[in-house]
Formats: sequence, structure tokens, C-alpha cells
Amino acid sequence: MGKIIGICNQKGGTAKTTTAINLSAYFGQAGKKTLLIDMDPQGNATSGVGVDSNGKNSIYDLLSGKVTIEQSIYPTEYPNLDIIPADISLTGGEVELVNISGRELLLREVLGVIKDSFSFIIVDAPPSLGLLTVNVLTAADSIIIPIQCEYYALEGVSKLINTVELIQNRLNPNLEIEGILLTMADFRTKLTLQVIEEVRRYFQQKVFNVIVPRNVKLAEAPSFGKPISVYDPACVGSKSYLKVSQEVMKNNFPMESLVKERS
Repeated sequence: MGKIIGICNQKGGTAKTTTAINLSAYFGQAGKKTLLIDMDPQGNATSGVGVDSNGKNSIYDLLSGKVTIEQSIYPTEYPNLDIIPADISLTGGEVELVNISGRELLLREVLGVIKDSFSFIIVDAPPSLGLLTVNVLTAADSIIIPIQCEYYALEGVSKLINTVELIQNRLNPNLEIEGILLTMADFRTKLTLQVIEEVRRYFQQKVFNVIVPRNVKLAEAPSFGKPISVYDPACVGSKSYLKVSQEVMKNNFPMESLVKERS
């Protein structure tokens, strides 16, 4: 049975989309059939894997009932990785969806049809706590929260946690926090070390072991429409996301990991 993981943080600039793209690519590379869903009207996850949304059915078309989910899924050029794209129409679409009955459940309902066809469904949520993000939280089995190692790292995260608790109480009691991912770390500064210490103190065992450093190659890769595993697999950012993907897979497929370790 597939697992739906939302990548969420209402604060911009946390490497949310970078995380969604690169984890998806590494899952696919590991042989896990993966679907990346772009729920951000900016469409950065779509262009980040080299897909042009022009003329394609988007997540907005799907949620508004214009097309089926099978008509919304497109292959990428990367192994085992498909995508449901997004474009700017989703901005107005969020307002339109408010008038639809059961609007918080739209994503969960459409994903129910194909959930078992994928090992992972990764959803890149928008940087807000609006209806689109509520749909992600309602549909997801778990969420990953990227937090940048900067001064305002925890600002707003408490609001997201409160929203998660509300969703758990009212719409999705099984929703879990897969992990907190520290990103954009500059280990030369005291500030980064202080933020890491504070986040680990606050979230404890929920923090991923791997910390993603600030890396130029990670910033460059999306402009070429490539995940970091293809753009520069040897760079430190690529190695970090590989380790994060392995950590997630080990948590979700423990028996497979055990077999590999024994062999």
C-alpha cells in the first residue's frame, strides 16, 4: 500500500520544493514507484523535474472535477517518477474550491483511486495554511516539515503544528509527522549550531539525523529541470538528500532494509 507524504511549511524559503523534488527522485532511483504532486500555484516542483505544464491537465483540473486522476498523471524522464503538475490557475482555483461541498477532502478522495499503484506519493504543499494545505494534511499519512537553519527557523512552525492537531482531531486522525528536516545549514556560523540545538530540543526524536547544508548546486538544479541526483550526484547536497531518502525508506520499509543489511 502506498504512503502519502506531504512536504509542508507555510513559511517560504525553507527548501520545501527542493525537498519534494529530490526525495521523489531518489525514491524512484531506488526502485520505488513514486508520484510527485505539485500543489503550489507557482509550479516549481513541476518545472523542477523538467515538465512543462502548458497544455497539460493540472492538479486544479483534477480537484475541480474536469478530468480524472489517470488523465492528470504524466511521466518524467527520471526512473519510476511521475507527476501531477500545477500552474498559476491553482491560485484562483483555491477560491473556487471553497464553494465545493467536502472541499477539505478533495485530494484524499481522488488519491484513493491510485494510492496502491505507488510506493510513495509526495505532495509539495504551498507556503500557506489555506485550503490547499488543508487538503494535503487531510490526504497525507504523514508530513515532512523542512526548517531552515536561520534566525526565524521556528517562527510559524507552531501554527503549522496547531493546524496539524486540528486536522488530526477533525479530519485525519492517522496523520503523523514523518520528520523535521533541517535545511540550508551553514556550519561555519554559531547561529546554525544554535538553531540545530533548539530544533532538536523542541522536536527531539522527530528530527531527521541528516542535516541538509546550504549548497549552490541544490539552488542551480531546478533551473535545469533536474533533481540534484542527476544534476550533480557527487555534491554534498545530493549526498544529503540521498541519506534522507534512505532514512525515510528504512522507516517505511524496515524489512527490506533488514534483508539488504543481512545480504
